[in-house]
Amino acid sequence: MLKSLGIIAAAGLAALTLTACGAAPGAGSAASKGTEIGKTFKLGYDLELSGGVAAYGNAGKNGANLAVDEINKAGGIDGKQITVVSKDNKSDNAEAATVVSNLINNDKVNAVIGSMTSGAVKSMTPNITKGAVPLVTPAGTDDTLTVTNGEVNEYIFRSTFQDSYQGKVLANYTTNELKAKKVVLYYDNSSDYAKGIAKSFEKTYDGKIVDKVSFQSGDKDFQATLSKIKGEDFDAIVMPGYYNETGLITKQARELGIEQPILGGDGFADPTFITLAGDAAATNVYYVSGYSAKALATDTTTKFIAAYQAKYKSEPSMFDALSYDAVYMVKQAAEDIKAKTSVDVKDGLAKLKNFKGATGEITVDKDHNPVKEAVVIKLENGKEASATLVKPD
Repeated sequence: MLKSLGIIAAAGLAALTLTACGAAPGAGSAASKGTEIGKTFKLGYDLELSGGVAAYGNAGKNGANLAVDEINKAGGIDGKQITVVSKDNKSDNAEAATVVSNLINNDKVNAVIGSMTSGAVKSMTPNITKGAVPLVTPAGTDDTLTVTNGEVNEYIFRSTFQDSYQGKVLANYTTNELKAKKVVLYYDNSSDYAKGIAKSFEKTYDGKIVDKVSFQSGDKDFQATLSKIKGEDFDAIVMPGYYNETGLITKQARELGIEQPILGGDGFADPTFITLAGDAAATNVYYVSGYSAKALATDTTTKFIAAYQAKYKSEPSMFDALSYDAVYMVKQAAEDIKAKTSVDVKDGLAKLKNFKGATGEITVDKDHNPVKEAVVIKLENGKEASATLVKPD
């Protein structure tokens, strides 16, 4: 959920980010009192509405907008309507940092939803911290987003689980459900997201990794690597990465006659994966998700699905659901603490407990990560065939 694009930011931004990582993550509270909540509650979106992962960003916007509509119809946040300021970061990390600076300094937003990738969130963190405005990322999964160098990043939160947890889920599922004793680990080495999952999987998996190979964002032809893999003895392929590449890899693997299970993280969780792979190839495929209508049958989930279908005439994705929850987390946090400023909203998010969302019940832990259930989804002929709930350790 999501994640680093691997896009190289400008040198100045990189230096700024490194400097911020070396400073105390909570330093922003001393530099700024945050933004005051006025006649309306100002909510900023810093999302990938165009560019390489626009599918994630547009799904996030749909889910967030649905939540905003519902909240405003029900009376708003403590009686104040939500005003949305939505901006496109173009799937570019440097642009995400610029966008969030504008949202805070020019638009005076009280909280930010976004971005959908870890790389973008990392680039935004210095400006978020300096401005003392909380951010909830629906899909940023890198472990270091919320904790850097052992220190909690005071203003960064998420509605999804982190990479290390996804790696553990994949390792446990591969061993216990698929009974796979030998795997090939094939991951995107240009992505912090994919590398984080791969590292956690490698650390947790009890079986044998017979080969470890990699690809990069933007690659299209995987024939050489897949031909090499085909000649090896393995029970499954574990493939952390985003849908743009993993969908194509799955298609080409099946065309070469590789029929073993393919497993991945929540980077598979977009319909584009199935479009790129093709229905027939998207069989015996498993991925970690923060949401499934088949696995989650709570009242909140049922209500969310019905409302989404009515508004958009389509089925919601994981990214819709996670963004929907991110907005409601901000609402509950602000109301629980009777927030007057963005700093108060941050304090409310840090104390959030037993929040009932579309993706399950969430309690925010001391590291600003949600304690929640994960789902492993199985695809057969491009359709969700089953979904298995995985409880936190």
